[in-house]
Amino acid sequence: MPATEYQGSFLGRISIRRNQVISMDGNHEQELEDIELFQKHVADRFSDFLSSPSEEVPNDPLLSIAWLRKLLDMFLCCEAEFKAVLIMGRDPSQISKPPLDRLLPEFLDRVVKALDICNAVSIGIDSVRHYQKLAEIAVSALEQRPLGDGQVRRAKKALNSLITAMTLDEGTNTKSTERTWSFGRRGGGAAANKDRAAGQFRSLSWTMAKNWSASKQIHAMSSNMVAPRGGESTGLALPVYIMSNIIVFVMWALVAAIPCQERNGLGTHFQVPRQLAWAQSMIGLQEKISEEWKKKEKKGCSGLMEEMQRLEKLGQSLIEFADSFHFPMEAEQLEEVKAQVDELADICKKMEEGLVPLQQQIREVFHRVVRSRTEVLDVLDQAGKVSAPSM
Repeated sequence: MPATEYQGSFLGRISIRRNQVISMDGNHEQELEDIELFQKHVADRFSDFLSSPSEEVPNDPLLSIAWLRKLLDMFLCCEAEFKAVLIMGRDPSQISKPPLDRLLPEFLDRVVKALDICNAVSIGIDSVRHYQKLAEIAVSALEQRPLGDGQVRRAKKALNSLITAMTLDEGTNTKSTERTWSFGRRGGGAAANKDRAAGQFRSLSWTMAKNWSASKQIHAMSSNMVAPRGGESTGLALPVYIMSNIIVFVMWALVAAIPCQERNGLGTHFQVPRQLAWAQSMIGLQEKISEEWKKKEKKGCSGLMEEMQRLEKLGQSLIEFADSFHFPMEAEQLEEVKAQVDELADICKKMEEGLVPLQQQIREVFHRVVRSRTEVLDVLDQAGKVSAPSM
């Protein structure tokens, strides 16, 4: 069953059941069933990323734009189911007891850190769009016929700028990112005032502090995650732990793929217990991404996004061609260059079609987790009012 279909069925099932009056024993059994089903959906979704491609359904390349968009879709599905398991139609007092009274504040702190990462990654996408524009200049110049010294010089200048930017840019110090505005909001007005009244997140700014570090943020998110043991392993502590791992993994993958501020040591991934069935595919993806990161980190890179890596490789090859260019070109060399320029043009087209929707998805993730965080805080606040002694 497609992810969106079984998500709808799962959410509907929880909504109907929790609006019914049932015995406590039946409620406990059904809660265990919900948690088990949530684990299964998580395992199925992650296994899709590692499944072998077929002729009918070819896999998107690891950390390509299409792969990252699929990852964010998966995150949004898991987040919706997690929230349903945790709070939909639930008595607020149930999530204010140990161990949730400790685990939920820790989880909500991870969410705030994830908002910062969403911001930093969106800034990084602006850098990738800049790389795309430089590559398009080179394509436009090298498609000219007859191909002369002027066109080759123009292409070489653009490609040198591209390679320099990709080598040095950490996604924060470029002019294109020197702006401050919140996701989906420009200027003031009633909406902006409402945001401030609700408590403004530092993460809503599009500028990052100079000492902010993506790798330290990931480390802070994962540092206090401990798998539930004993009786906790069958209660609500388990979905909180699972969702914590999902949000850390997704943010870690985005930071690895897209230019982001200060990522030293990112290849050292967070640990997930191997004995957990839902974690096997996540661990497999971690190992693949970590291996790629360590290879690229040695020579410096601005990100592992598949299109960026191809852009860099083709850019370096075409710079070598430009350095040895003599007019007129031999027919065989012209065909070889044309093939590379066509490939570069194809990558630019994929970037043109995919980067803006990817940025919009990151915005959607940002707003979704803000809303969910607020809903959980509201439930905790209700539980506090219920448990508070009357005066």
